Amino acid sequence: MPDIAQDQLAQLSEALAERTRLARPLIAGVGAQGHRMRSGTLWRKDVVVASEQAFPPDVAQAKVTLADGSSLTAQLAGRDPGTNIIAFRLDGAPDPAPLQAAEPRPGALALAFAAAENGVSARLGVIHSLGPTWHSRAGGRIDRRITLDIALARREEGGPVLDAAGGLLGISTLGPRGQVLVIPSTTVEGVLEPLLSKGRVERGWLGLALQPVLVPAALQSQAGQSRGLMIMGVSRDSPAARANLQPGDILLAIAGESVSSPAMVAARLGPESVGQQIELRLIRAGGILTLGATVGSRPTG
Repeated sequence: MPDIAQDQLAQLSEALAERTRLARPLIAGVGAQGHRMRSGTLWRKDVVVASEQAFPPDVAQAKVTLADGSSLTAQLAGRDPGTNIIAFRLDGAPDPAPLQAAEPRPGALALAFAAAENGVSARLGVIHSLGPTWHSRAGGRIDRRITLDIALARREEGGPVLDAAGGLLGISTLGPRGQVLVIPSTTVEGVLEPLLSKGRVERGWLGLALQPVLVPAALQSQAGQSRGLMIMGVSRDSPAARANLQPGDILLAIAGESVSSPAMVAARLGPESVGQQIELRLIRAGGILTLGATVGSRPTG
């Protein structure tokens, strides 16, 4: 029995080492001047992606070190706080061997890789939970909510995450309370072209600061819902200001769909909404009214 167990452990160890070998060409260290090195992923030839929140707002250039020891100068191509993805262009990086996108499964093993001072690092854990598509408060659409049962240092977020079969789940990032999340491969692919061509992902914007509230009991029947969003502030010269929305209004619906959280508003203001005329249903001074607004483009910075 001990020999069988030892053989199984040895096989597991060899399998993990093989997955690390597969991931190694994807792992990049990204250093911005005056800041500690962060981890990134060589996503395609001459393009490195990483966790956007890990980089200062004024970064324009970086030094990228690949796992083979080569160092290249990289220029910022674009960044998207909505999906927490930043992209750098560099010349001379190889085209990494394509890895098949993996389908995440709760309880399955996952390997998170990162750049280390003297090579690469690997952390083994499991997919702790798996949720559906969700929207960040900054308006980004993330295709799945994948949470890993591991811990990562700040410098490690942004590296590739593989499943036990060697499939690419996406890149790692740090979420609320230190949770380790995976930005799925499909999400990275979805924003990469606009980042490379325009430097940003254009999304809809109304210019509202919102707070979830209960709809007054006397109006719940007429409103058809018990919760809405109180307007706490309206940005100057924003689409909301031009539509005459006011602090104290309670937003009930956008384009006929009820909203009760800022994430629901973000979900209705995707890239396709920019320039569109939409109907806003709201409560003001004890009554329900409808206003029209033209969706703008979310400002940068």
